Amino acid sequence: MRLAASSNAVNTRPATRLRRPALLLSLALLTGAAHAAPPTVQDTMAQRMVACAVCHGPAGRAGPDGYYPRIAGKPAGYLYHQLLNFRDGRRHYGLMTQMVDRLSDDYLREIADYFAALDVPYPAPAPAAAPAALLERGRQLVQHGDPARGLPACVQCHGAAMTGVAPNVPGLLGLPRDYLNGQLGAWKTGQRRALAPDCMAHVAQRLPDTDVAAVSGWLAAQPLPADTKAAAMAPAGNSLACGSAPELGGGR
Repeated sequence: MRLAASSNAVNTRPATRLRRPALLLSLALLTGAAHAAPPTVQDTMAQRMVACAVCHGPAGRAGPDGYYPRIAGKPAGYLYHQLLNFRDGRRHYGLMTQMVDRLSDDYLREIADYFAALDVPYPAPAPAAAPAALLERGRQLVQHGDPARGLPACVQCHGAAMTGVAPNVPGLLGLPRDYLNGQLGAWKTGQRRALAPDCMAHVAQRLPDTDVAAVSGWLAAQPLPADTKAAAMAPAGNSLACGSAPELGGGR
């Protein structure tokens, strides 16, 4: 028994001596980390808006699931009014409301200006999945409307290139079909509202479901023009009484 104990003692000492430098090094590293200065985070709008990227994608270029829309490059007035709508209960999405319900008008304006100034490329549109006849109906509604049913053309408010009209009307290109369907449906059912004159509510309520699918299917399949910025002013000859209303549009 004595020989066995002595043998064990002899065998463990070298291992202990080998481990000691590694332990000392680990302790030195831990001590250095404890005394190191904490990392600094710059207080910039870009840093503050990182939380928005969780849903809206990096730099607000849209989420990957088609539910959260692009906000980068949208007209500043439009983004500002939508932030107000979420905060004040005219649009309903709990997560957005929780994020903005304690923010001031001035700070919401600052957020809107930040995202409006971003210029990031659009992805290629998804291939059209709707039948050709339905897509043609969508093109007719977008470009010419349906006068017999009192439906104005989308281009009358959203611009001839459908990239929006500054400062308050958003573009409708570059948005996924499911998102467009959801927003037009929200306008139809009153889940999405705007300050008077609530033009989009009047338009959407006159669209049967087949026309909603036609418009969203055609818009979602269109490529973006080379210049994706909103037009500087409403198209000449716009006959809509509410053509300059701040709440028009299907994008968020």
